[in-house]
Amino acid sequence: MKKTILGLALCGLIAMPSATIAEELTGTLKKVNDTGSITLGHRESSIPYSYYDNQQNVIGYSHEVSLKIVEGIEKKLGKKIDVKLMPITSQNRIPLMRNGTIDLECGSTTHNKSRAQEAGFTNTIFIINIRMITDKDSGISSFDDLKDKVVITTAGTTSERILRNMNAEKNMNMRIQAAKDHGDAFMMLSDNRGIAYVMDDSLLYGERAKSPNPSRWVVTGESQDQEAYACMMRKDDPQFKALADEVIVELSKSGEMEEIYNKWFTQPIPPRNANLEFPLSDSMRELFKNPTDTPYQ
Repeated sequence: MKKTILGLALCGLIAMPSATIAEELTGTLKKVNDTGSITLGHRESSIPYSYYDNQQNVIGYSHEVSLKIVEGIEKKLGKKIDVKLMPITSQNRIPLMRNGTIDLECGSTTHNKSRAQEAGFTNTIFIINIRMITDKDSGISSFDDLKDKVVITTAGTTSERILRNMNAEKNMNMRIQAAKDHGDAFMMLSDNRGIAYVMDDSLLYGERAKSPNPSRWVVTGESQDQEAYACMMRKDDPQFKALADEVIVELSKSGEMEEIYNKWFTQPIPPRNANLEFPLSDSMRELFKNPTDTPYQ
């Protein structure tokens, strides 16, 4: 009888490790392991972060970071996973994350305290300033010059919020036109449906670079805010966040993140082989030396 009880006890001990392993994965990592796939949300025209090339392939600085995180997931799980791509916009990216449609989004998404109430964020992958782009002959050089003018931005962004607050606080009477995406906003500017397009400076340089006549446009105006871009994930998923953060730290400390930066911001890029001519800032150098997930506001 004692041998039987001991045998059962040993069987129970032997069975425990597999149960423990099953319990080790939580949140997104468990979902990816169970389904064998991950869905990446991506932007369609956030040059040079996440956008389509001429063959409709998703490319860009942030997209490369997302694929590096996928490699980190595969290493942890010990198997290849299927990568599915889902186009998103500024307005639907958080709802799609919250309802489980996408698992990770690396584009041009600002990490701030307000958004952190709805979603989780990795370590910062980029630091930007909010400025504007306008025709070099427009006579616009300062945000004060936008009073009583039609001004373009992208819907659902912090730039839209800043413009609307500026209107209310300074009585500027700007007529704000919010486009669906960055490409649409710049097209409106090109068609003279507004005097300036207000957005993150690096995105403005991206739109300028891909335009038929880059010399027509100038990025100008005093910075209205500095923001941190990060990859977005579901809120309260510490296991997945720890893995993604570790990947970004390794990329930053090894110098690979700076190589990825130079590829997309200081060299010719698709689709027109234009160069953004956007050298690494002191803020970005400091970020690569000391990665952080702290938002600016």
